[in-house]
Amino acid sequence: MHSFTGQNFIGSTASSLGENSFQAFSTLANDLLPGSFHQATSAELEQALTLADTAFPIYSELPYAQRADFLDVIADEIMDLGQILLERCSAESGLPLARITGERGRTCGQLRLFAQLLRDGWWADARIETAQPDRAPLPKSDIRRMFIPIGPVAVFGASNFPLAFSTAGGDTASALAAGCPVVVKAHSSHPGTNELISTAIIRAAQKTGMPDGVFSSVYLAHADVIRFVQHPTIKAVGFTGSRQVGMQLFNAAVSRPDPIPVYAEMSAVNPVVLLEQAVRVEGEKIAAQLAASVVLGAGQFCTNPGLVLLVDSEAAQQFLTHFARQMGNTVPATMLNRNIHNAYVNGISALQSNKAVNLLAVSEQHPEPDRYEAQPAAHVVRSADFLADKALGEEVFGPATLVVLCSDTADLLQVLTSLEGQLTATVHALPADEPAVLPILRVMAQKAGRVIYGGYPTGVEVCHAMQHGGPFPATTDGRSTSVGTAAINRFVRPVAYQDVPDHLLPALLQNSNPLNSLRLINGSWTQAAL
Repeated sequence: MHSFTGQNFIGSTASSLGENSFQAFSTLANDLLPGSFHQATSAELEQALTLADTAFPIYSELPYAQRADFLDVIADEIMDLGQILLERCSAESGLPLARITGERGRTCGQLRLFAQLLRDGWWADARIETAQPDRAPLPKSDIRRMFIPIGPVAVFGASNFPLAFSTAGGDTASALAAGCPVVVKAHSSHPGTNELISTAIIRAAQKTGMPDGVFSSVYLAHADVIRFVQHPTIKAVGFTGSRQVGMQLFNAAVSRPDPIPVYAEMSAVNPVVLLEQAVRVEGEKIAAQLAASVVLGAGQFCTNPGLVLLVDSEAAQQFLTHFARQMGNTVPATMLNRNIHNAYVNGISALQSNKAVNLLAVSEQHPEPDRYEAQPAAHVVRSADFLADKALGEEVFGPATLVVLCSDTADLLQVLTSLEGQLTATVHALPADEPAVLPILRVMAQKAGRVIYGGYPTGVEVCHAMQHGGPFPATTDGRSTSVGTAAINRFVRPVAYQDVPDHLLPALLQNSNPLNSLRLINGSWTQAAL
């Protein structure tokens, strides 16, 4: 069995000066796990931030290829952790080994994707307008613009993705790719996983010659979290979690003397619209697939389909019969931690106590006692009652969904328009439904960051084109994404260099184009040198 030190990582130095410690609790075993983990002292946090500040001018100036090698070696080191990582992560999160194995692949895959992005170079959006000294009536200067790193980034680990959205997850990978040192506030639900991943990142940093302080990981008391976000060294924040905590971080960041961006992914119900012909022809298939999406990962995905909209009809009632049967055949699943389980139980209780809401189906299998399992459930409400009660549009985090029965398409559009910002919005339609589709798609595009046709929102592809973010309160900045290569844009800012001598310019903007990158030169994209 692996022995955990329980220490914080202040750059490459393990440290445990704090008197307060905690243990991870396994909802699978209903017991504490081995290892006592020390909360960082104020001095340890300050030292981590000082190291990040010192590392920034060095790390940000490294060639893209060297940063890319660092990311690739992190992925290699994570894979080399082997079964120890998978077993500890499963025990801490309650997620099955197969899910953790897949998430490890996603985590390493996105690190390698950012490494390739760095080598390609086009991400920095180099734009060059050459001088026209003889232009009348005024000469034109030589102007060259590109993205540069913003500075050290605070990353908050997420509970529902202990690998892909945590210590070495998408926020860390994109910040490191951008050239920004990272200080991780490790999640208390999976400290052993954090320790293993942190050691992998530090080994990779040492093997590739990164400056000490390019990465740190600390366990923080609640009282230190706001001080962390408001520290002048930190220039941006990445967060995935509850709206309550996300807004606390956002308010702390914007109230600084020098406000900084907080990229917080918070809450969404991810509406799924089912149109008449789709439920009439494919209702049984959609019912099975939708139920599977609702309960996937015990419903603990940020893109879980928590709201289903359809116009009441004979076909709709038949669909509800199929969907109720599918939900009844689901099984309870262990949730990530005790707090999330309690919140789910309370959310379901609130729905069941609402006189306007009716239970459609619940898993026929009851949760095991003392296992912190969630019992999947589906409820149904009429559109008028939904519109009258704003609380019904709030997220219940877990394997549950609320069906809203509308009187007609106009009524459905009214419900859709009433929703807050979302990560995703989905529509199922057949050709005969298309007269209603375009108005629905227009509303969805205003409400969500990703619009899905004929699919299901759970499952987010890591790729160049992905948008994982949406209007508030899905995120605090709907212009950003936390998945895909565009995530790097959160941790950079544009700088224009005017009439700077060629040899003093960043390599990406030099005439010879030594990185062989795609650049916009006088309005045309090209890899050619000047």
